[in-house]
Amino acid sequence: MVANSPRVVLTLLHPQDRTPLRQWQFDHETIIRVGRAPTNQVVLSEAVVSRQHLELRQLEADQASARWQLINLSNNGTFVEGEAIVQELLVNDTLIQLAQNGPILRFETFLISTSQPFQLLPQPAIYETTPTGIITPFVGSLTSSRDAGQSAPTRCTHTGNPSDNLFCIHCGQPIRVDKTVRQYQVLRILGRGGMGTTYLVWNPTGLSKASGMPEGKLQVLKEMNADVARIPKAQELFVREANTLKSLNHPGIPRYYDFFMEEDKKYLVMELIHGQDLEKRVRKQGAVSTQEAIAWMVQVCEVLTYLHTRPTPMIHRDIKPGNLLVRTLDNQIVVLDFGAVKAFAIAPGTRIGAEGYSAPEQVQGRPVPQSDLYAIAPTLVFLLTSISPQRFYKKQGKAMRLHLEGEARIPNNLKAVIEKTTAVEVSDRYQTAQELSQALKACL
Repeated sequence: MVANSPRVVLTLLHPQDRTPLRQWQFDHETIIRVGRAPTNQVVLSEAVVSRQHLELRQLEADQASARWQLINLSNNGTFVEGEAIVQELLVNDTLIQLAQNGPILRFETFLISTSQPFQLLPQPAIYETTPTGIITPFVGSLTSSRDAGQSAPTRCTHTGNPSDNLFCIHCGQPIRVDKTVRQYQVLRILGRGGMGTTYLVWNPTGLSKASGMPEGKLQVLKEMNADVARIPKAQELFVREANTLKSLNHPGIPRYYDFFMEEDKKYLVMELIHGQDLEKRVRKQGAVSTQEAIAWMVQVCEVLTYLHTRPTPMIHRDIKPGNLLVRTLDNQIVVLDFGAVKAFAIAPGTRIGAEGYSAPEQVQGRPVPQSDLYAIAPTLVFLLTSISPQRFYKKQGKAMRLHLEGEARIPNNLKAVIEKTTAVEVSDRYQTAQELSQALKACL
């Protein structure tokens, strides 16, 4: 029998492009200490790093796997995949950040064959669902057939898996596939909307049709609902979302992977973003701080600047909390749902938008770039109060305006920005997303 021993590799990553800067390798340690003090095995000199910041402890190891636990020791906090933790089980390829805006380490674990010292046996990343619906890595014992001299394993029966697991802890393959659309294996439903049903899928190739490059095997498949497929306008919007995403390249917008028709149904494949939209977040956790709300809306302004200043400017037309997702990894905003996007040059037409968030001219079917900016104001109201902005509208002259007088949860300087952003006349509003972004930053 071939004996295996665990190896841990910690890689310090560049904070922006995530390229490796430095690496530490541990072959036999059962405790790895990280911090600013020179007595640690991994020494990081940044000021936000505590002298004794965290420990990695090996819980158990056998010939098939090794389980590691991270223990936070710092008052500045430790974040695993963007979430603050006290203790956390780790899996291969996990990102660990020491304090807010601190250095980022990538944790990797391997099994080393003692009969072949230079052969690394990586443990594949496996995923499970959490009560919040976010997909997170799962640590379990793995059996490997990669040792030299072993024959290929028989078909795995997936027995002994926790009930919520999507992937088998033995073979690493999906436990249950509801259906297969082309090469995409449907694991579960992520959501249902008026236009389509969104699935979490496993793409065994992990390749994007658009680029042919590896994109990660967990992806999102959006299927157009059969009951709306017969409506020409609905088909137009679905195809528009695919074509729009295909033409865009911005970290605040999901990446396009594929678009195709199968058995008279249209499908869109795009990047899986780990996170939670702002509507669900506020409904679950309550109102957010002024600083956090403004920071998120500044990020939305950055995405809108990208859309509004393209060679053919684009208007999103559906900015609202439910379409703004906070990415777990870095707490950054990703703008969703590009089915309503309209090129500014296209003639006025369909009225699209969410009640309470749509500008007057958009309700009339005449959206302009400032209509997207308008929607940021009621979004701020919702984030800061956890109350639907519709409850704040009152008639003022001939128009309905947000009435925030007496609302103590919104600072007066921010109320002034909201008032200008939602002016009835487009010419009285901020004219660009950069201009609104600067006004928001001035409120901090």
